[in-house]
Amino acid sequence: MKLVVVSAGLSVPSSTRLLADRLAAAVGRQVAAEVELEVVELRDLAVEIAHNFTNGFPGRRLAGAQEAVTGADGLIVVTPVFTASYSGLFKSFFDVLDKDALAGKPVLIAATGGTARHSLVLEHALRPMFAYLRAVVVPTGVYAASEDWGAEGLEGRIERAAKELAALMTGLAAAGRPEPEELPVIPFADQLARLSAS
Repeated sequence: MKLVVVSAGLSVPSSTRLLADRLAAAVGRQVAAEVELEVVELRDLAVEIAHNFTNGFPGRRLAGAQEAVTGADGLIVVTPVFTASYSGLFKSFFDVLDKDALAGKPVLIAATGGTARHSLVLEHALRPMFAYLRAVVVPTGVYAASEDWGAEGLEGRIERAAKELAALMTGLAAAGRPEPEELPVIPFADQLARLSAS
């Protein structure tokens, strides 16, 4: 079973990467099967992503990252918050993926920011984007503000989200993921209604 982490952190060390690593470790603890983990650091692909927009072709490393994401059984995606939304680098990476690359794929969304006031980025930016890409987004998103590190609550959210992603990955792996054209397109409003009812 393959788990791919996409981290859009820019600094070294990065709180975005730290959150990504904690989420990946939690998913690994929840999955009974052996998990192959691959981390895609978008910081290292920034130039190739820009070139892909201008010439239409991915460079070698970007092509490898695209292949990893497309072949994953589950994804963890983590972005820092810039101007109350995901970073441009984060969005650009998903813009250069094939339109069907994430169809039916389980995705755990997460973000980091300097203040808790940006926590709604998960629901207002990330969840709609991945719903549009026809991914299966787990109900629990994880946001970590600066004050959340070491505070109560963050680990619980990490474990809950990891459990949800592991369940989806295990279930889809057992059933076999349907082909993209077999997947129904569910409007975002209907998805929100279903989440509210559960």
